[in-house]
Amino acid sequence: MKTTAVSTLSMDIFKKLEILSNAANYDVACTSSGVQRNGQNGSMGNAVAGGICHSFGADGRCISLLKILYTNECVYDCKYCVNRISNDIPRATFTPEEIAELTISFYRRNYIEGLFLSSGINKNPNHTMEQIYEALYIIRHRYHFNGYIHIKSIPNTDPVLIEKIGWLADRMSANLELPTADGLKKLAPQKSRKSILTPMKQVQLTRKKDLNFHGVPESQHMIPQNVPALDIAARQPLPDNTGENCLASVRGSHNALAANKQPPGTRMETTPSDTAALAELKMLRSSNSRFVPAGQSTQMIIGATEETDYEIVHVAESLYQNFDLKRVFYSAFINTTGDPLLPLTPDGPHMLREHRLYQADFLLRFYQFKANEIITADHPNLNVRLDPKCNWAMNHLEQFPIEVQSANYHTLLRIPGVGVKSAKRILAARRTAKLQFSDLKKMGIVLKRAMYFITCNGSTMLPLKMSPGFILTNLLGLREKLPDFISGEPVYQQLSLLDDPKIGGEFIV
Repeated sequence: MKTTAVSTLSMDIFKKLEILSNAANYDVACTSSGVQRNGQNGSMGNAVAGGICHSFGADGRCISLLKILYTNECVYDCKYCVNRISNDIPRATFTPEEIAELTISFYRRNYIEGLFLSSGINKNPNHTMEQIYEALYIIRHRYHFNGYIHIKSIPNTDPVLIEKIGWLADRMSANLELPTADGLKKLAPQKSRKSILTPMKQVQLTRKKDLNFHGVPESQHMIPQNVPALDIAARQPLPDNTGENCLASVRGSHNALAANKQPPGTRMETTPSDTAALAELKMLRSSNSRFVPAGQSTQMIIGATEETDYEIVHVAESLYQNFDLKRVFYSAFINTTGDPLLPLTPDGPHMLREHRLYQADFLLRFYQFKANEIITADHPNLNVRLDPKCNWAMNHLEQFPIEVQSANYHTLLRIPGVGVKSAKRILAARRTAKLQFSDLKKMGIVLKRAMYFITCNGSTMLPLKMSPGFILTNLLGLREKLPDFISGEPVYQQLSLLDDPKIGGEFIV
């Protein structure tokens, strides 16, 4: 098929583009590409590990993706989805050739650096994913596009199709949709938790085998061990049969893969339904491509059902531990359908709640926190007035102050205002010199938060007695301030005669 420039495409495809790009608004794609792939002779484009949808790369460029649906036709009737079958909205469907031409034409004009492709369910899951696979095959093999591609998988898709697409895509994601099985049954009865988790487990295990085949050490796989599922009342955040049993409904070869019977250095073997599919799958496996090299992610709608933050955070922790996810996205519920089963949102989506969940998620992924540390059943919702790390610190003041000159990495990460990079800088710098507060500021530590929780060489930054209420008052409302001898604003308590009057006295709580 001859390549057609965007300027000469029919108006029909521009109308499709308008409909299907708007329909993709509720799919979150703002994640780093996570894969580094340089351009090759005879191919077009590359993939930069720091590439992110609608964000900025390390060199200052705004990096973006063509974010569209293959179709907004859907045979499902999920109560929260604007594209559900019962909604009276304009419908459109791309052909695989149109998706490929749009992607390449936009890339050549430097409009985009990759493709994010999701879809409604046209006819059935297998038909829809077959069309997506065909589009990817054209992009990769006819146009030799070497750039970044993110695909949303559809529940109940044949595992052979999932694997075929995995050899062409950089990242795959399967939307969990709602945090618990009860919520899914109520608002999306045509989907099941098992149908969503099965392809996620398949992608995880196939990636593991591919990494073994390429000689990547097991320690670098980042495949966590399985942990017991969370069981809250009658709700089922994760099934009990995580691990190899998640693939019980998948073909026997995938069960063998889940049992991890194949030694490193061997490709997976499946038994597709016909010889042509088998030959095509073998061709994809024998190519130089990697299987979903950027990993997988998922997305949860927050606020459409009555789950607490306690349940949501524990579900996210289970997903990270059981499915090797790179990212869990949280999407504040927006009532686009007016269904009577959905809650009203007169004040708009709960963006602050979404923000707090993202902060808690960062603590899980990067700061070595456990879900039970971030939130407890006694207080099942995150404190919207205070970020989760500061909230934890205020509830554990007995563990502070922390001496930055001697604390280990895990302990440094617990200090509000200290991030992953600044903790590593502290460890490196203190090998050769004693640290001062001025040094900490240069390392990127947010002293207006950290100063309440640290000592440096035995001294605090503030020569005064501070009560928990005083610390909380200054943390709330973003009223954190540097001491008066720096800011010129005397906002701190007067020392009593019983306190040590020297500058840099002991931090007392």
